[in-house]
Amino acid sequence: MVRRILTYRTPRPLILPKDKSFWGPKDETIPLPSWLTEEDVAYYVSKFQEKGYTGGVNYYRNFDRIIDAFSYTGRNNELFAPWVGCKIQVPTKFAIGEQDLVYHFPGAREYIHGPKFKEEVPLLEEPVVIEGAAHFVNQEKPQEILQLIVDFISKF
Repeated sequence: MVRRILTYRTPRPLILPKDKSFWGPKDETIPLPSWLTEEDVAYYVSKFQEKGYTGGVNYYRNFDRIIDAFSYTGRNNELFAPWVGCKIQVPTKFAIGEQDLVYHFPGAREYIHGPKFKEEVPLLEEPVVIEGAAHFVNQEKPQEILQLIVDFISKF
């Protein structure tokens, strides 16, 4: 399960069919990309064995439904209510992998590249989409992310 999730690179939202076909055969070998080691996988597995995986999915379980990438109904909406309309008022750099499943949620790209993101984060620099990277962009493309960080911080 951990290998499947860490190596997921399908540019669309994660869908777990009821027939459990997403997970594939139990004896299937899932090759690891260069940025992910057997030790990494073992570490994640050990942490999930200790604490379970519930915490990682509870956020998503609290949606009644997702209207688009940034409009939700349900318990999460109630929890976020005090911050509706608040703006992030610090200089901000945003990067996402072009193959990140979140980038492909309905409405996500439009939000990231449209005016609403900039309205909510007035000091946002131009968002960066990292080609060839998915959800774990800092591990998949560490040099590119490091350079973005250094370039961003050096302005101050």
